[in-house]
Amino acid sequence: MSNRAIISTPEAPQAIGPYSQAVKVGNTVWLSGQIPLVPDTMELIDGDITAQAEQVFRNLAAVAEAAGGDLNKAVKLNISLTDMNDFAAVNEVMTGFLQQPYPARACVQVAGLPKGVAIEVEAILAI
Repeated sequence: MSNRAIISTPEAPQAIGPYSQAVKVGNTVWLSGQIPLVPDTMELIDGDITAQAEQVFRNLAAVAEAAGGDLNKAVKLNISLTDMNDFAAVNEVMTGFLQQPYPARACVQVAGLPKGVAIEVEAILAI
């Protein structure tokens, strides 16, 4: 018997490829990368990097809740940006969604992201 569970919620965008919103094994949850899609419309949010990052973190929070946790259970975040000049704005948004002590984190600049967005964030939770 497997203790692997697929996590899915309509409160976050549905997968736009062959992947799950999250997978839970035991007390660990791996959240797939989220981009600034609005769940109800599956359209990209309008706005600057702050608006995009807020939507990404709302999406992650919804998946974390569906898994029985919240973003404060995150042990690792991976942030991909197409412009490292957005680093400070994303940090500010992140502090609005997580409390100290913050999880481990990586932030990298990439050449491109799905649908041409400026940010994608994935997370690992321990719940």
